[in-house]
Amino acid sequence: MTLALCVAAVSSMSAQKENVDAAKKLAGKVDKIEDARELIRKAIADPSTANDAYTYFTGGEVEFKAYDKGIQAGMINPNDPAANKEKMAEELLNGYDLFLKAVPLDQLPNEKGEIKPKYTKDIIGKISGHSADFFNSGAAMWEAKRFYPEAYKCFFIFGELPDMELLGNKAPKTPDADRAQAYFNAGIAAYSGNAVNEAADAFHKAQKLGFEDPNAYIYELACWQNIAQTDSVRQEEAQNRIFETAKAGYEKYGMAQPVFLNNLVNTFVLDEKYDKALETINNLMPANPDNSNLLGLRGFVYDRAGNDDASIADYQAAVALTDCDFETLKNAAKKYYRVASNKLGQLDPRDQAGKQAIRVQYFEPGLSIANRAKLLQSDSDIDNVIENFQYAIETYYPAH
Repeated sequence: MTLALCVAAVSSMSAQKENVDAAKKLAGKVDKIEDARELIRKAIADPSTANDAYTYFTGGEVEFKAYDKGIQAGMINPNDPAANKEKMAEELLNGYDLFLKAVPLDQLPNEKGEIKPKYTKDIIGKISGHSADFFNSGAAMWEAKRFYPEAYKCFFIFGELPDMELLGNKAPKTPDADRAQAYFNAGIAAYSGNAVNEAADAFHKAQKLGFEDPNAYIYELACWQNIAQTDSVRQEEAQNRIFETAKAGYEKYGMAQPVFLNNLVNTFVLDEKYDKALETINNLMPANPDNSNLLGLRGFVYDRAGNDDASIADYQAAVALTDCDFETLKNAAKKYYRVASNKLGQLDPRDQAGKQAIRVQYFEPGLSIANRAKLLQSDSDIDNVIENFQYAIETYYPAH
């Protein structure tokens, strides 16, 4: 029985080895690529060849040679089926994954305990030689709307290759600007595929390489805000990363991109560090005395700190400026409504003069501010604010 089992095992190994050899002979024959892939799949599924570097190396060869044939075919006839950019991108990714699986197996000691890699040098050359192709393949996958993981992986690999330890001195000398663009593209692809963790990492890598577009910071903020809202376990981590990204964005772009200052201040507010939030804003006020965003932001901080009078004063100053933006107008209107409602609730019902003062000081100007916001942008939120004002005025101040 033992002999029979040994013979069966040897027979299986021999059969799968023959499959790999057969796949090797099909490498470069684009019309036979599915046959070659099936032979490799069988060898990977069989325990006798599943841990053999030759299996994965050959699989990688099949894919990369198909890609190279596609390049050649495209030079002659761009409409050649072998030159289909989406299919070629698949071949490049498949080959890359198979080559990386072959490398650690190629470092295992042989029967004599010696480590003599057979394929690693060749793999290094092939991966390094196809560096630029990963960027092009990322573009092809994006065009095919295969954003994640395919387009993401292509762009991300392009960005990673110059630092890839495996490649050593064969690593491509890609300019940082090109790598940064690839990481940004990878981030956009992952974000489009709702893979916010991968997207945040890619955007951060783009920043580290000097990517100049503020969207690298804005999108990373959006990723961490998504994580903060959807993963309760990572709340603290997300808030820390929002603060770090907002701080870095603000230091780089200053007031040119208010989103960074807004998020920076908001993190202080969430931590109830109101003095720090106010200090950050007040330091900017002398150079920007008529900045409606700054005034509105300070009004927001005072609101959260419970200082209604200071909050109203800042919102009043902000809305008095002609360039006041939609969000500031909407927040100001909401503040006016809350203050009016609170003051009305605290008022003696017999105090008609006080009641009229609240209408003149808060309800009417608040409604005016809300209507002005609606002229800039219409959404359900501002519609609700307007309805609340109208209902309050009609209810508490009926026409005689």
